[in-house]
Amino acid sequence: MEKITILIPVYNEKDSLEELLRRVEAVAFGLDKEIILVDDFSTDGTRELYSRINYKVLYHEKNMGKGAALRTGMREASGDIIIIQDADLEYNPEDYIPLVQLIKEDKADVVYGSRLLDNRNSKSFLFLSFIANKTLTILTNILFGAKLTDMETCYKAFKREFIKNINIKSNRFDFEPEITAKVLKQKVRFMEVPISYNARAFSEGKKIGWKDGLQAIWTLIKFRFVD
Repeated sequence: MEKITILIPVYNEKDSLEELLRRVEAVAFGLDKEIILVDDFSTDGTRELYSRINYKVLYHEKNMGKGAALRTGMREASGDIIIIQDADLEYNPEDYIPLVQLIKEDKADVVYGSRLLDNRNSKSFLFLSFIANKTLTILTNILFGAKLTDMETCYKAFKREFIKNINIKSNRFDFEPEITAKVLKQKVRFMEVPISYNARAFSEGKKIGWKDGLQAIWTLIKFRFVD
């Protein structure tokens, strides 16, 4: 394997984007690094930052959601490994080294970074977010006979040949349950590794809400029975 693609969907992250990119750039994989940002019609001044950034930036001309941004980015990704990175600072890019390593060593096809496998994160979760995530993860395990601990995690790493063959239909945060459902329905080598987490509050820009939780439930049930 020679290259990793880091896909970063961006929507109104002017306060965190440059620091996030600095952290991503500092991570050493032993692979060539391709960073692709997909701006989902930011209106807070984020787009003015791109003239200072030497990475590929793809633009949406209207806000379409995280899933749509990732779908756009997937079409341009050329890495042997593809990993998802949110544009905020809730996750530490150093943590996806073990995800990537498992794929590099051909021990897994898909690796998720689990926030719930690291007990130090227990105080980082917002209470309602923790309950929602546990509920969705339990539902996932029931529907698909799985043993996941953190379905809604951002950090997901894929072998290129696997993720490129999955047709993602969801446009918004329902991307997470859809991709998980489609992963679990395939015969792939799937693993989780512990990662750190530093949750931000809604006042700090967190965008996922209770309606997204209901949508996630429906998405899990739907893709249990359809492709």
